[in-house]
Amino acid sequence: MDAQQEQVDRNFEAFKKLLPKILNEHRNKFALMKDGEIVGYYSTAEDARQTGERFFANQPYSIQQVTDVLIDLGFFSHAVHSR
Repeated sequence: MDAQQEQVDRNFEAFKKLLPKILNEHRNKFALMKDGEIVGYYSTAEDARQTGERFFANQPYSIQQVTDVLIDLGFFSHAVHSR
């Protein structure tokens, strides 16, 4: 498994476990995730992406929306690899 997919899988598994605890306070925000931890919440996916690129240049990270419906949209939908 490549590093990007491993990061995505680790982040998504951590997100599923954290969701019940964070849902009320961060509903509809976008969680920026790295190494299985949420490093910040943002109002838009674009804000999360820009922050991820700034702090994790050339490293994989994930962005997941905090909602009632937990959907793993796959690598291309919720993970970003900064170039």
